[in-house]
Amino acid sequence: MSTSTQTRRLTRMVAATALAAFAVTVGQAAVAAPFASASGQVGWIRLAHLSPNAPAVDVYLYSFGDSSAQVILRHVEYGDVSPFEEVAAGDYTVAMRAAGAPASSSPILSTAVDVLAGHAYTVAGMGPADALRLQVIPERLTTPPGKALVRVIQASLAQDKVTVMLGQRTLATDLKFASVTGFVAVDPGTLSVRAVGASETATASVILAADSVHTLVVLDQPGSLSIDDLLDAQGSQIAPSGGPQTGFGGTAARPGAPLVPWAVAGLAGLAATVTGTALLSRRRRPAMHAR
Repeated sequence: MSTSTQTRRLTRMVAATALAAFAVTVGQAAVAAPFASASGQVGWIRLAHLSPNAPAVDVYLYSFGDSSAQVILRHVEYGDVSPFEEVAAGDYTVAMRAAGAPASSSPILSTAVDVLAGHAYTVAGMGPADALRLQVIPERLTTPPGKALVRVIQASLAQDKVTVMLGQRTLATDLKFASVTGFVAVDPGTLSVRAVGASETATASVILAADSVHTLVVLDQPGSLSIDDLLDAQGSQIAPSGGPQTGFGGTAARPGAPLVPWAVAGLAGLAATVTGTALLSRRRRPAMHAR
């Protein structure tokens, strides 16, 4: 097992333990104002780097018309996905610069995002390095009653086309690199996932709870293929209470802050009530800060 894989697994185990403990301590406080976010004009956004041969980048989030970055994510590498974070509804610009480049330098890429109240979005760097683009991917926060929703993002460049099976069901056939499927409703349960490319195959086991939303990301690893399960949402009643309305505010790390403690704090800050929707990501979190 590679060191990077061990580190990701350790991060997930620590974060999961912290989230469970935190949920107990904040339960009463959360119940006191369960509709705080649902009644406000807020949405959610997360950022991802899904281009295998593109170098690390710094990602900036700007509120439209404001030249000062509301959020900066440092040294975002392939496979990194930030948590969903609550932001005020409105127009935003996402800009990508080479890691370490001055904030005043011209972005490599930029795109506009219209965050609607009650909606969530992923903005991902997609495609090969020589044709890199920022893609805005709308999310689903609710499911058919008693079902789980699953979709696939094909982020393997080594395997240009991948067929993905969930149990006995085919989610995608010959899915091209940098493609995103729609969501499919499935029965809850623990199921095997199999991604088959021209020369590599990856398998994983995923736990699909009722009323949960998952994104299965097919990724390149050195000499192999892998599948990452992102838990996008859990529950379908209301959105979670977030931090202050200052971008990624309450969960933002100081520049250079240790990754694992911040990831744990970020997950804990997104814990929801029993009737809430917990928006989570399970990849490594890039360091970030807000103004």
